[in-house]
Amino acid sequence: MEDYEVYTLPNGIRIAHKQMPHTQIAHCGIMLDIGSRDEQPHQQGLAHFWEHMAFKGTEKRKSYHIITRLETVGGELNAYTTKEKVCFHASVLGAHFEKATELLADITFHSVFPEKQIERERGVILEEMAMYYDSPEDAIQDDFDELMFPNHALGGNILGTTETVGSFRREDLQRFIGENYDTRRIVFASVSNLPFKQVVKVAEKYLRDVPEQHAIRQRKIPTDYVPRQTRVERPITQAQCALGRPAYGLTDPRRLPFFMLVNLLGGPGMNSRLNLNLREKNGLVYSIDASYTPFLDTGFLGIYFGTDPRKVDRACTLIMKELKRLREQPLTTLQLHQTKEQLVGQLAMAEESNNSFMLMMAKSLLDIDRVEALNDIFNDIKAVTARELQDLAQEAFVDDQFSSLTFVPEKE
Repeated sequence: MEDYEVYTLPNGIRIAHKQMPHTQIAHCGIMLDIGSRDEQPHQQGLAHFWEHMAFKGTEKRKSYHIITRLETVGGELNAYTTKEKVCFHASVLGAHFEKATELLADITFHSVFPEKQIERERGVILEEMAMYYDSPEDAIQDDFDELMFPNHALGGNILGTTETVGSFRREDLQRFIGENYDTRRIVFASVSNLPFKQVVKVAEKYLRDVPEQHAIRQRKIPTDYVPRQTRVERPITQAQCALGRPAYGLTDPRRLPFFMLVNLLGGPGMNSRLNLNLREKNGLVYSIDASYTPFLDTGFLGIYFGTDPRKVDRACTLIMKELKRLREQPLTTLQLHQTKEQLVGQLAMAEESNNSFMLMMAKSLLDIDRVEALNDIFNDIKAVTARELQDLAQEAFVDDQFSSLTFVPEKE
């Protein structure tokens, strides 16, 4: 985006802002380049545990004062953890931007992790894990990661395991943060109607005194993938199935055309090839989607659906036929044009969300050190050829390279 601006503090923290003159809402967040892939096996779930514990007390606030600080002025405070990022973010009326910024800085850099709160939050996270386990369409996505990245932290559940979560202590949180915390890998991002100079002034007030720190960390690239087919009995009535394989990382030049190809195959549009075939033509599923998740140095393609247990094999056969069709039949001129127009429209609508753009801006700066201009992305999309897409399909949609995980009902 041509009109975003960045300022780097002496400690290495970057401040990124996009001014939107016609909005009354300020969205801001602090994103750290630390995630569950940075955990050791005994630390699994620790990044997510940190996300929770950041709300439970700082050097000057108790939990109640943290969670009500923005709520009382109609704002929202939230956080999330991914495989590669931890983010604390807020949305408030522009008049309360400084209040939000100060609070975000407080919970990110001054949490004290009270022992009593650790015990309480341990129970909350165990309940969160149980909730996801009881939702097979969610659980299968977490379990499928392990097939994609065996013996690697990317394959671990972000929430952790009951054993690891049950073991965490205050010193574990402090050690994990100390080992991975790097002020050069932190971005404070905002989108609001405020001018950049004012945003920098406020952010500098609360972030300039954060001690500079550099982490010596080498992320391990996954190398142990072998296609596997796994069936697991669960107390369910509908079968859940995941198919997929590793794919391209964030810096791979094939990333954008592959994203186009996966969007055509099973993106959010009702005209995706998988939806038209499996739902509209054959009535096998209520929903089916294909998604491409790129990480810094790898990625994966996942296809997810639920169906009658007796129809799983039929559904998988049809999916493989669609992959074969993309390998063998190049898109016509009209199909290629429609594929490009659909993706351009989806991306343009996604940018309408200022909060989503704020988060994307922070992530892009951490991952590729810039925020790609939407017009540049559109031009890159328009430059993709049918031959490129077919070559990618022939390279990535090879049947014997796909793994599958299927949840089936328990036998009576």
